[in-house]
Amino acid sequence: MSPPPEPSAPSETPAPPEARDVPGRPRQTRELILDAAVACLMENGYAGASTLAIQARAGVSRGGLLHHFRSREELLVAAALHVADTESPRNQERVVRELAAVPEGRARSDRFVELLWESHHRRFFWAAMELWNAARTDPSLREALRPAERAVTASVLACVERTWGPAALGRPGARELRDVLMTSMRGAALTYAFRDHPPATDPRLPAWKDLADRMLHGD
Repeated sequence: MSPPPEPSAPSETPAPPEARDVPGRPRQTRELILDAAVACLMENGYAGASTLAIQARAGVSRGGLLHHFRSREELLVAAALHVADTESPRNQERVVRELAAVPEGRARSDRFVELLWESHHRRFFWAAMELWNAARTDPSLREALRPAERAVTASVLACVERTWGPAALGRPGARELRDVLMTSMRGAALTYAFRDHPPATDPRLPAWKDLADRMLHGD
């Protein structure tokens, strides 16, 4: 699955002051802005996610946007976390419930690998990759992104620990396996920016499953 096709860039015309600011309801205004920022990141990339484009898409005034976010970097990092906060807890609970119903052993580790791979094709992954790539040459964005990246990584690791359990995590190399799966899947998922076939048919998936089985259950 490849990320959504990029439509024409949104208008850079600022929204009028009478736009959709919600006086006395800052949470609603903040979420309008964050949803608009995510949409701009997904559809137009980092370069197309300017504050003016986000402001216009959200339908809020310039003052309404600046009240919540002092800089573009702060806004875009918050947008990526907004997706993670919206999707990750729900996804974590779904994964934990699903794996609890799968017998321990190869069946469970196989399904875990499948679900972990699926997570690298969600909205958050692509929004985060836009920011990571831009952060390479943008020191202010890089600094703003560090705490967010640590928080998201901690969330993923917590999900791993809940699903693998202490016995599997206590095996030699288990934690290294976790890191290898995460980094290799991240790199493989990036190729889906220009590939168009179902992630579930990726030829690397059986190899990841075999590796997990050997590390978690092999003698």
